[in-house]
Amino acid sequence: MCGRFAMDDRVNAEISDFVETTGRRPEEWRADWEAAYNIAPTEDIPVLIDSAKDRELRFSHAHWSLVPGWSDTLKLKFPTFNARAEDITTKATWRKPVQSHRAIVLARGYYEWQGPKGHKTPYFIRYPDGQLMGFAGLYSWWPDRTKAEDDPDRWVLTATILTSDAVQTLADIHDRNPVILPEDMWLHWLDPSIVGDQALVDDAVRAGVAEASTLQFDQVAPFNSREQGSQLLEPVAS
Repeated sequence: MCGRFAMDDRVNAEISDFVETTGRRPEEWRADWEAAYNIAPTEDIPVLIDSAKDRELRFSHAHWSLVPGWSDTLKLKFPTFNARAEDITTKATWRKPVQSHRAIVLARGYYEWQGPKGHKTPYFIRYPDGQLMGFAGLYSWWPDRTKAEDDPDRWVLTATILTSDAVQTLADIHDRNPVILPEDMWLHWLDPSIVGDQALVDDAVRAGVAEASTLQFDQVAPFNSREQGSQLLEPVAS
């Protein structure tokens, strides 16, 4: 699973560079991303999507938990911050987003905990060179019906992160890991003209296995749910 992750503000320049290399231009960004080192479900996360309407790449903030447009409330009774990749197209919540509403959730790395309850040891999992990480995700636009139809804040972008069985090198820490896509697969995953199906998801999982096998994991100091700061990423001296 992926229940906590970190993203610093370097992503703003990195995504600008990425979009420039594609020859595309980004749609006007809602806001620059401010560094956050302890991101939890239902908080804002940085995402990249490909707008089906005008085919422009959009880097934006999203509510971390996918909420279908038919829901009356932004808070669902069941968790939707992660989506299991296995048989994902058979699940009503994910079926339509898989088809054309796919996202890249951007991260510097993510946390997992190991050990008995009350004495769990946190680990931070990242690329060895600290490069930008892109999780395969899905998104949905949720309408806040308490706001007027012409209110620009009426539509809330929401997103989830796909997970798969953990690769062998990470299995001792957790039995699931996020599906991490290499950068050269991002545009293909995002492309709304490609009708997503289980085969597309399975291809992403296979690529994610190769990526996850290259990750390093470092024990970090315990921290509480509200702590922030780059010190959370620092490995504990052995």
